[in-house]
Amino acid sequence: MPKRATKRGAERTPLSRDADVLICGGSFAGLAIARELAGSGARVLMIDRYEVGERQTSACGIPTDWLRNLGLMGAHQQTFPELTLHTPHTTVRYDLPWTFSTFDYRTLCGLLDEQGDADFEIAKIDGRTGNTVHTDRGDLTAPLIVDALGWRRILGSGENVQPPDALLSRGLEVHPQGSGDELEIWIDRSYVPAGYGWSFPAGEELRVGVGSFDPRFHVKEPTVRLAEDLKADPVRFQGNWIPHALRPATDDGVFFAGDSAGHCLPLTAEGIRTALYFGLACGRELRDVVEGRRTREEALARYHAFSAGHRFAFDSLLKLQRLVPRIHPRALAPGLRAMGVKRFVDWSFGHYLQIAHPSYALGGPHGSRDLARGDLASAIATA
Repeated sequence: MPKRATKRGAERTPLSRDADVLICGGSFAGLAIARELAGSGARVLMIDRYEVGERQTSACGIPTDWLRNLGLMGAHQQTFPELTLHTPHTTVRYDLPWTFSTFDYRTLCGLLDEQGDADFEIAKIDGRTGNTVHTDRGDLTAPLIVDALGWRRILGSGENVQPPDALLSRGLEVHPQGSGDELEIWIDRSYVPAGYGWSFPAGEELRVGVGSFDPRFHVKEPTVRLAEDLKADPVRFQGNWIPHALRPATDDGVFFAGDSAGHCLPLTAEGIRTALYFGLACGRELRDVVEGRRTREEALARYHAFSAGHRFAFDSLLKLQRLVPRIHPRALAPGLRAMGVKRFVDWSFGHYLQIAHPSYALGGPHGSRDLARGDLASAIATA
């Protein structure tokens, strides 16, 4: 389990300062936002209750071109050109039109942090009043505030719905020593009634887990059982709640990115590239504000519209997430085999990639802000 690194004793001094941009949350979305603000001259402060790269909460897989386009290949561990799907009645292998890679979380966060120039402080965030964020080390004030803290949406207005009533999935995985050359998914109700299991090889480690679309279904026992079925030790547990519904990307003057905005794709629970993608979009809007090209209100409206413009794709995947568990396993097997035709795989996975296309990472601080939204619209129009 990760060791908490929150400052204690003499190092835990009161924290009271102003900033131009206050980024709450130091994982994928927060780091991407800070990256886009580098060199802007703004006083950017990032706060999190853990050190950057300290607390991994996912299987750490992403389309390879996202690593390449963001200059993060130094964190790369293993690449997969195929996806293997198992059901009780069949196994199919899809030759993907793009490759998927696993990476080291700590290394990637470090590399991404180096691309920004934000100050960083460890503090636990308790809430917000206007432009002031309350932490256990004192109050922080900024005209531009970002919540990239995760599904709890701590800086949002109103009461948040908590699990198991919230629109969240539940995921748990183990990290045994081992190796493999297949990216594997299990759609098997003996492990989870609604959801899937996975095995992601990452160099000398396997990441084996189970995710349930129903947050009331506990996943520890099936995770252990899947690991044991794969002859792997169920050790080094990590788990998290996973949002599976898009939420407003702005609220009461605050920008939200990553899990706090529901920027995690339903059905696949892929949230890393979307956190980076929407983080870049948010960071570019914030940069326009600090450099005087638009007002905060204009940036809020543009970013809100950018995020909401992806609702069709998110809602479509959520419908599929709810449909798949209702399909009889014997009917699912021939369906998956039929979808293995190369032309269909290229079409479907190509459109899936368009939702948060890696080309958006090449826009740079002054590059195209609407590239990915245009790609998405084109993909939907031809679907």
